Amino acid sequence: MSGKERLQEELLVGEDLKDLSEIVLFNDEVNTFDHVIQTLIDVCEHTPEQAHQCSLIVHHNGKCTVKTGEYHDLKPRCTRLLQAGLSAEIV
Repeated sequence: MSGKERLQEELLVGEDLKDLSEIVLFNDEVNTFDHVIQTLIDVCEHTPEQAHQCSLIVHHNGKCTVKTGEYHDLKPRCTRLLQAGLSAEIV
């Protein structure tokens, strides 16, 4: 691949990434690990292992990105997380 082709490919990848948003899940003192894990599996389509790891990161760091994608896909997911009693926002 020539340098010009590589630069064009990097620009296209960069354009795709700038349109992505993230759902950030925040720690709280209310929800159990089991509830958070099951909600991440149901809403964000995490594997049990992914959901468990995210719950630990949230517990220890106070927050964790749990899903990345286009805003129109993340909005209903974030709403479902909020309805389940979790603290989350799209950034």
